[in-house]
Amino acid sequence: MATDYDAPRKTDDDSESIEALKERVPAKAQTATDDDADNPGSFDLSAADLSDVELETIVLPAQEDEFTCVSCFLVKHRLQFDHETKLGPICKECAS
Repeated sequence: MATDYDAPRKTDDDSESIEALKERVPAKAQTATDDDADNPGSFDLSAADLSDVELETIVLPAQEDEFTCVSCFLVKHRLQFDHETKLGPICKECAS
């Protein structure tokens, strides 16, 4: 039997009022600390003093098989090269 998936589907639930649907939805009773219990990797830095913290980052120079796209300013592999303009190289994503 063929089914028309574009046709609107009517069920008994369609007759429920908005108020009845709102009653079935639980109210948000969680606080921010409850969310942290579910996600132990998250932490709040809003009140932390980070003025004396130093971050160390190793920056590698561009490799021979890489280029920087002048449109998106991302370092891309040569396989992503599309064409060269007078401003510089353009990657395939920016060219499309």
